[in-house]
Amino acid sequence: MASETASSPGTTRRERWLSRFDGSLFALCLGSLLVVVAGGLVQVSFGAFSMTLVEAWQAVFNPEVVFDSRAWNAFLFGGELPEMNERSLIVWNIRLPRVFVGILVGMNLAVSGAIFQAVTRNELASPFILGVSSGAGLMILVTLVVFSGLTAFLPLVAAVGGAVAFLVVYVIAWKNGTSPVRLVLAGVIVGTVFGSVQTALFFFADDIGVVQSAIAWTTGSLTGADWEQVRMALPWTVVAMSLALLGSRQLNVLLLGERTAKSLGMSVEKVRFALSGVAVLAAAASIAVAGIVGFVGLIVPHMVRNVVGSDYKNLVVGCIFAGPALMVAADVGARLALNPVQIPVGVVTGLVGGPYFLYLMRKQDRMGEI
Repeated sequence: MASETASSPGTTRRERWLSRFDGSLFALCLGSLLVVVAGGLVQVSFGAFSMTLVEAWQAVFNPEVVFDSRAWNAFLFGGELPEMNERSLIVWNIRLPRVFVGILVGMNLAVSGAIFQAVTRNELASPFILGVSSGAGLMILVTLVVFSGLTAFLPLVAAVGGAVAFLVVYVIAWKNGTSPVRLVLAGVIVGTVFGSVQTALFFFADDIGVVQSAIAWTTGSLTGADWEQVRMALPWTVVAMSLALLGSRQLNVLLLGERTAKSLGMSVEKVRFALSGVAVLAAAASIAVAGIVGFVGLIVPHMVRNVVGSDYKNLVVGCIFAGPALMVAADVGARLALNPVQIPVGVVTGLVGGPYFLYLMRKQDRMGEI
Protein backbone atom coordinates (compact mmCIF):
# COMPACT_ATOMS: atom_id res chain seq x y z
CA MET A 1 0.00 0.00 0.00
CA ALA A 2 2.82 2.27 0.91
CA SER A 3 4.53 1.54 -2.39
CA GLU A 4 1.33 2.39 -4.31
CA THR A 5 1.08 5.68 -2.42
CA ALA A 6 4.70 6.47 -3.11
CA SER A 7 4.37 5.70 -6.79
CA SER A 8 1.24 7.77 -7.37
CA PRO A 9 3.04 11.14 -7.60
CA GLY A 10 5.26 9.71 -10.34
CA THR A 11 2.21 8.44 -12.19
CA THR A 12 0.60 11.87 -11.95
CA ARG A 13 3.66 13.60 -13.37
CA ARG A 14 3.77 11.09 -16.22
CA GLU A 15 0.08 11.64 -16.98
CA ARG A 16 0.60 15.41 -16.96
CA TRP A 17 3.54 15.08 -19.33
CA LEU A 18 1.54 12.83 -21.66
CA SER A 19 -1.35 15.28 -21.61
CA ARG A 20 1.00 18.06 -22.73
CA PHE A 21 2.72 15.90 -25.36
CA ASP A 22 1.38 16.53 -28.86
CA GLY A 23 2.10 13.55 -31.09
CA SER A 24 1.14 15.35 -34.30
CA LEU A 25 3.51 18.23 -33.51
CA PHE A 26 6.32 15.79 -32.71
CA ALA A 27 5.73 13.91 -35.98
CA LEU A 28 5.68 17.17 -37.94
CA CYS A 29 8.93 18.39 -36.38
CA LEU A 30 10.65 15.02 -36.87
CA GLY A 31 9.51 14.74 -40.49
CA SER A 32 10.61 18.32 -41.21
CA LEU A 33 13.99 17.68 -39.62
CA LEU A 34 14.48 14.60 -41.81
CA VAL A 35 13.63 16.65 -44.92
CA VAL A 36 16.18 19.30 -43.93
CA VAL A 37 18.88 16.67 -43.31
CA ALA A 38 18.14 14.90 -46.62
CA GLY A 39 18.08 18.20 -48.50
CA GLY A 40 21.32 19.26 -46.85
CA LEU A 41 22.90 15.95 -47.88
CA VAL A 42 21.95 16.59 -51.49
CA GLN A 43 23.11 20.22 -51.40
CA VAL A 44 26.59 19.49 -50.09
CA SER A 45 27.08 16.57 -52.48
CA PHE A 46 26.61 18.35 -55.80
CA GLY A 47 28.66 21.10 -57.36
CA ALA A 48 31.55 21.86 -59.68
CA PHE A 49 33.85 19.90 -57.36
CA SER A 50 32.35 16.41 -57.46
CA MET A 51 32.35 14.10 -54.44
CA THR A 52 30.32 11.10 -53.38
CA LEU A 53 27.63 11.24 -50.69
CA VAL A 54 29.96 9.45 -48.29
CA GLU A 55 32.82 11.88 -48.96
CA ALA A 56 30.50 14.88 -48.58
CA TRP A 57 29.17 13.77 -45.22
CA GLN A 58 32.61 12.78 -44.01
CA ALA A 59 33.50 16.41 -44.69
CA VAL A 60 30.37 17.63 -42.87
CA PHE A 61 31.15 15.62 -39.75
CA ASN A 62 34.90 16.12 -39.90
CA PRO A 63 35.81 16.40 -36.18
CA GLU A 64 38.74 18.68 -37.04
CA VAL A 65 36.15 21.25 -38.14
CA VAL A 66 33.12 20.44 -35.97
CA PHE A 67 35.08 20.66 -32.71
CA ASP A 68 37.43 23.47 -33.74
CA SER A 69 36.50 26.69 -31.92
CA ARG A 70 38.64 28.72 -34.35
CA ALA A 71 36.58 27.47 -37.29
CA TRP A 72 33.28 28.37 -35.61
CA ASN A 73 34.66 31.75 -34.64
CA ALA A 74 35.53 32.37 -38.31
CA PHE A 75 32.13 31.11 -39.50
CA LEU A 76 29.97 33.04 -37.03
CA PHE A 77 32.03 36.17 -36.39
CA GLY A 78 34.28 36.44 -39.45
CA GLY A 79 38.03 36.14 -39.58
CA GLU A 80 40.62 33.78 -40.96
CA LEU A 81 39.71 30.12 -41.38
CA PRO A 82 42.02 27.49 -39.86
CA GLU A 83 43.65 24.94 -42.15
CA MET A 84 41.40 22.11 -43.32
CA ASN A 85 41.39 19.64 -46.18
CA GLU A 86 39.98 20.57 -49.57
CA ARG A 87 36.68 18.72 -49.23
CA SER A 88 35.95 20.19 -45.79
CA LEU A 89 36.78 23.68 -47.04
CA ILE A 90 34.38 23.37 -49.99
CA VAL A 91 31.58 21.84 -47.92
CA TRP A 92 31.84 24.10 -44.88
CA ASN A 93 32.77 27.37 -46.53
CA ILE A 94 30.74 27.19 -49.76
CA ARG A 95 27.93 24.62 -49.67
CA LEU A 96 26.71 24.40 -46.07
CA PRO A 97 26.13 28.16 -45.66
CA ARG A 98 23.51 27.96 -48.42
CA VAL A 99 21.67 25.28 -46.43
CA PHE A 100 21.87 27.33 -43.23
CA VAL A 101 20.58 30.46 -44.99
CA GLY A 102 17.69 28.41 -46.37
CA ILE A 103 16.88 27.20 -42.85
CA LEU A 104 16.87 30.73 -41.44
CA VAL A 105 14.81 32.13 -44.34
CA GLY A 106 12.26 29.32 -44.00
CA MET A 107 11.90 29.93 -40.26
CA ASN A 108 11.45 33.66 -40.68
CA LEU A 109 8.95 33.56 -43.51
CA ALA A 110 6.82 30.80 -41.98
CA VAL A 111 6.61 32.43 -38.54
CA SER A 112 6.07 35.88 -40.07
CA GLY A 113 3.17 34.54 -42.10
CA ALA A 114 1.68 32.77 -39.07
CA ILE A 115 1.78 35.99 -37.03
CA PHE A 116 0.21 38.06 -39.80
CA GLN A 117 -2.55 35.47 -40.15
CA ALA A 118 -3.37 35.77 -36.45
CA VAL A 119 -3.18 39.57 -36.47
CA THR A 120 -5.61 39.75 -39.41
CA ARG A 121 -7.53 36.59 -38.48
CA ASN A 122 -7.17 35.57 -42.10
CA GLU A 123 -5.32 32.46 -43.26
CA LEU A 124 -4.56 34.10 -46.61
CA ALA A 125 -2.42 36.85 -45.02
CA SER A 126 1.35 36.84 -45.52
CA PRO A 127 4.29 39.28 -45.69
CA PHE A 128 3.60 39.53 -49.43
CA ILE A 129 -0.13 40.23 -49.05
CA LEU A 130 0.45 42.90 -46.38
CA GLY A 131 2.94 44.86 -48.46
CA VAL A 132 6.10 44.05 -46.46
CA SER A 133 7.76 42.13 -49.30
CA SER A 134 6.78 44.75 -51.90
CA GLY A 135 8.18 47.57 -49.78
CA ALA A 136 11.46 45.77 -49.24
CA GLY A 137 11.72 44.86 -52.93
CA LEU A 138 11.01 48.43 -54.03
CA MET A 139 13.73 49.85 -51.80
CA ILE A 140 16.19 47.24 -53.08
CA LEU A 141 15.39 48.13 -56.70
CA VAL A 142 15.73 51.85 -56.01
CA THR A 143 19.13 51.21 -54.45
CA LEU A 144 20.33 49.02 -57.33
CA VAL A 145 19.07 51.30 -60.09
CA VAL A 146 19.50 54.79 -58.63
CA PHE A 147 21.93 54.54 -55.71
CA SER A 148 24.22 51.73 -56.86
CA GLY A 149 26.97 52.93 -54.51
CA LEU A 150 24.88 51.79 -51.53
CA THR A 151 24.63 48.12 -52.55
CA ALA A 152 26.68 47.12 -49.49
CA PHE A 153 23.72 48.23 -47.35
CA LEU A 154 21.05 46.20 -49.18
CA PRO A 155 20.06 44.17 -46.09
CA LEU A 156 19.47 47.33 -44.07
CA VAL A 157 17.62 48.88 -47.01
CA ALA A 158 15.37 45.80 -47.24
CA ALA A 159 14.53 45.93 -43.55
CA VAL A 160 13.72 49.64 -43.66
CA GLY A 161 11.62 49.23 -46.81
CA GLY A 162 9.57 46.41 -45.28
CA ALA A 163 9.01 48.32 -42.05
CA VAL A 164 8.00 51.52 -43.85
CA ALA A 165 5.60 49.62 -46.11
CA PHE A 166 3.81 48.05 -43.17
CA LEU A 167 3.59 51.41 -41.39
CA VAL A 168 1.94 52.81 -44.53
CA VAL A 169 -0.48 49.87 -44.51
CA TYR A 170 -1.24 50.48 -40.85
CA VAL A 171 -1.87 54.20 -41.41
CA ILE A 172 -4.19 53.50 -44.36
CA ALA A 173 -6.09 50.87 -42.35
CA TRP A 174 -6.47 53.12 -39.29
CA LYS A 175 -9.92 54.51 -38.64
CA ASN A 176 -10.51 54.81 -34.90
CA GLY A 177 -8.44 51.64 -34.72
CA THR A 178 -7.71 48.96 -37.29
CA SER A 179 -9.54 45.83 -38.33
CA PRO A 180 -8.32 42.60 -39.97
CA VAL A 181 -10.26 43.33 -43.16
CA ARG A 182 -8.88 46.87 -43.52
CA LEU A 183 -5.33 45.65 -42.89
CA VAL A 184 -5.58 43.06 -45.66
CA LEU A 185 -7.20 45.50 -48.12
CA ALA A 186 -4.63 48.19 -47.33
CA GLY A 187 -1.85 45.63 -47.79
CA VAL A 188 -3.18 44.64 -51.20
CA ILE A 189 -3.36 48.31 -52.25
CA VAL A 190 0.17 49.13 -51.06
CA GLY A 191 1.57 45.92 -52.54
CA THR A 192 -0.02 46.62 -55.92
CA VAL A 193 1.26 50.20 -56.05
CA PHE A 194 4.77 49.25 -54.95
CA GLY A 195 4.79 46.35 -57.43
CA SER A 196 3.88 48.70 -60.28
CA VAL A 197 6.69 51.08 -59.30
CA GLN A 198 9.09 48.12 -59.19
CA THR A 199 8.17 47.18 -62.75
CA ALA A 200 8.59 50.76 -63.92
CA LEU A 201 12.09 50.95 -62.43
CA PHE A 202 13.34 48.22 -64.74
CA PHE A 203 13.01 50.65 -67.66
CA PHE A 204 15.58 52.95 -66.02
CA ALA A 205 18.25 50.26 -65.59
CA ASP A 206 20.91 50.44 -68.32
CA ASP A 207 23.25 47.77 -66.93
CA ILE A 208 22.13 44.21 -67.68
CA GLY A 209 24.01 43.07 -64.56
CA VAL A 210 21.89 45.39 -62.42
CA VAL A 211 18.72 44.03 -64.02
CA GLN A 212 19.77 40.43 -63.34
CA SER A 213 20.65 41.27 -59.76
CA ALA A 214 17.32 43.03 -59.29
CA ILE A 215 15.42 40.07 -60.75
CA ALA A 216 17.25 37.74 -58.35
CA TRP A 217 16.19 39.91 -55.40
CA THR A 218 12.58 40.24 -56.49
CA THR A 219 12.14 36.52 -57.20
CA GLY A 220 14.18 35.24 -54.24
CA SER A 221 17.41 33.31 -54.59
CA LEU A 222 19.94 31.51 -52.36
CA THR A 223 22.60 31.33 -55.07
CA GLY A 224 25.92 32.57 -53.74
CA ALA A 225 24.80 32.55 -50.09
CA ASP A 226 27.73 32.37 -47.70
CA TRP A 227 28.55 32.79 -44.02
CA GLU A 228 28.13 36.56 -44.30
CA GLN A 229 24.41 36.03 -44.94
CA VAL A 230 24.23 33.58 -42.03
CA ARG A 231 25.85 36.12 -39.71
CA MET A 232 23.50 38.79 -41.02
CA ALA A 233 20.26 36.86 -40.47
CA LEU A 234 21.03 34.72 -37.40
CA PRO A 235 20.78 37.36 -34.61
CA TRP A 236 17.50 38.79 -35.93
CA THR A 237 16.12 35.29 -36.43
CA VAL A 238 16.85 34.35 -32.81
CA VAL A 239 15.16 37.55 -31.59
CA ALA A 240 12.12 37.13 -33.85
CA MET A 241 11.61 33.43 -33.02
CA SER A 242 11.94 34.10 -29.29
CA LEU A 243 9.43 36.94 -29.39
CA ALA A 244 7.02 34.86 -31.50
CA LEU A 245 7.13 32.01 -28.98
CA LEU A 246 6.64 34.44 -26.09
CA GLY A 247 3.72 36.07 -27.91
CA SER A 248 1.92 32.80 -28.73
CA ARG A 249 -0.62 33.33 -25.93
CA GLN A 250 -1.47 36.82 -27.21
CA LEU A 251 -1.82 35.42 -30.73
CA ASN A 252 -4.32 32.86 -29.44
CA VAL A 253 -6.34 35.62 -27.75
CA LEU A 254 -6.40 37.69 -30.97
CA LEU A 255 -7.97 34.73 -32.76
CA LEU A 256 -10.95 34.97 -30.39
CA GLY A 257 -11.91 38.34 -31.86
CA GLU A 258 -11.52 41.93 -30.74
CA ARG A 259 -14.49 41.99 -28.35
CA THR A 260 -13.39 38.86 -26.52
CA ALA A 261 -9.77 40.04 -26.42
CA LYS A 262 -10.80 43.40 -24.96
CA SER A 263 -13.05 41.71 -22.40
CA LEU A 264 -10.00 39.71 -21.28
CA GLY A 265 -8.12 42.96 -20.65
CA MET A 266 -5.97 43.00 -23.77
CA SER A 267 -5.03 46.29 -25.41
CA VAL A 268 -5.76 44.97 -28.88
CA GLU A 269 -4.18 47.74 -30.95
CA LYS A 270 -0.94 47.78 -28.96
CA VAL A 271 -0.60 44.00 -29.06
CA ARG A 272 -1.50 43.84 -32.76
CA PHE A 273 1.07 46.50 -33.61
CA ALA A 274 3.80 44.89 -31.46
CA LEU A 275 3.24 41.42 -32.91
CA SER A 276 3.16 42.88 -36.41
CA GLY A 277 6.55 44.41 -35.64
CA VAL A 278 7.88 40.94 -34.81
CA ALA A 279 6.50 39.62 -38.11
CA VAL A 280 8.07 42.52 -40.03
CA LEU A 281 11.42 41.86 -38.31
CA ALA A 282 11.29 38.18 -39.28
CA ALA A 283 10.29 38.94 -42.89
CA ALA A 284 12.94 41.65 -43.23
CA ALA A 285 15.67 39.31 -41.96
CA SER A 286 14.66 36.85 -44.67
CA ILE A 287 14.35 39.39 -47.48
CA ALA A 288 17.70 40.91 -46.55
CA VAL A 289 19.61 37.70 -47.35
CA ALA A 290 17.44 35.93 -49.94
CA GLY A 291 15.20 38.52 -51.57
CA ILE A 292 11.45 38.08 -51.95
CA VAL A 293 10.58 34.39 -51.72
CA GLY A 294 6.88 34.00 -52.36
CA PHE A 295 4.31 31.63 -50.87
CA VAL A 296 6.41 30.26 -47.98
CA GLY A 297 4.83 32.64 -45.47
CA LEU A 298 1.44 31.78 -46.92
CA ILE A 299 1.35 28.01 -47.28
CA VAL A 300 3.54 26.79 -44.40
CA PRO A 301 1.32 28.17 -41.58
CA HIS A 302 -1.71 26.72 -43.34
CA MET A 303 -0.10 23.29 -43.74
CA VAL A 304 1.03 23.28 -40.12
CA ARG A 305 -2.40 24.40 -38.94
CA ASN A 306 -3.96 21.42 -40.72
CA VAL A 307 -1.66 19.11 -38.74
CA VAL A 308 -1.44 20.62 -35.23
CA GLY A 309 -4.50 22.88 -35.07
CA SER A 310 -4.80 26.62 -34.45
CA ASP A 311 -3.12 26.77 -31.02
CA TYR A 312 -0.22 29.14 -31.62
CA LYS A 313 1.89 27.50 -28.92
CA ASN A 314 2.11 24.53 -31.27
CA LEU A 315 1.72 26.42 -34.54
CA VAL A 316 4.79 28.64 -34.06
CA VAL A 317 6.95 25.64 -33.14
CA GLY A 318 5.63 23.73 -36.15
CA CYS A 319 6.43 26.66 -38.45
CA ILE A 320 9.97 26.88 -37.06
CA PHE A 321 10.54 23.31 -38.31
CA ALA A 322 8.30 23.13 -41.40
CA GLY A 323 9.47 26.43 -42.92
CA PRO A 324 13.11 25.30 -43.24
CA ALA A 325 11.96 21.93 -44.64
CA LEU A 326 10.07 23.63 -47.48
CA MET A 327 12.86 26.11 -48.21
CA VAL A 328 15.66 23.52 -48.25
CA ALA A 329 13.62 21.13 -50.40
CA ALA A 330 12.67 23.95 -52.80
CA ASP A 331 16.28 25.07 -53.05
CA VAL A 332 17.35 21.54 -53.95
CA GLY A 333 14.81 21.67 -56.77
CA ALA A 334 16.00 25.13 -57.81
CA ARG A 335 19.58 23.95 -57.95
CA LEU A 336 19.11 20.60 -59.71
CA ALA A 337 16.02 21.02 -61.90
CA LEU A 338 17.94 22.58 -64.82
CA ASN A 339 21.46 21.62 -63.73
CA PRO A 340 23.95 23.24 -64.33
CA VAL A 341 21.69 26.32 -64.64
CA GLN A 342 20.31 27.39 -61.23
CA ILE A 343 16.87 28.97 -61.11
CA PRO A 344 15.71 31.27 -58.27
CA VAL A 345 14.21 29.39 -55.34
CA GLY A 346 11.24 31.78 -55.41
CA VAL A 347 10.24 30.31 -58.77
CA VAL A 348 10.06 26.84 -57.23
CA THR A 349 8.06 27.97 -54.18
CA GLY A 350 5.67 29.76 -56.53
CA LEU A 351 5.22 26.62 -58.64
CA VAL A 352 4.51 24.64 -55.46
CA GLY A 353 2.35 27.26 -53.76
CA GLY A 354 0.03 28.01 -56.68
CA PRO A 355 -1.24 24.44 -57.22
CA TYR A 356 -1.46 23.90 -53.46
CA PHE A 357 -3.86 26.80 -53.03
CA LEU A 358 -5.82 25.71 -56.09
CA TYR A 359 -6.23 22.35 -54.33
CA LEU A 360 -7.39 24.09 -51.14
CA MET A 361 -9.84 26.24 -53.07
CA ARG A 362 -11.38 23.15 -54.65
CA LYS A 363 -11.40 21.21 -51.38
CA GLN A 364 -12.79 23.76 -48.96
CA ASP A 365 -16.10 25.58 -49.18
CA ARG A 366 -14.87 28.44 -46.99
CA MET A 367 -11.41 29.95 -46.97
CA GLY A 368 -10.13 33.11 -45.39
CA GLU A 369 -11.11 33.78 -41.80
CA ILE A 370 -9.44 31.60 -39.16
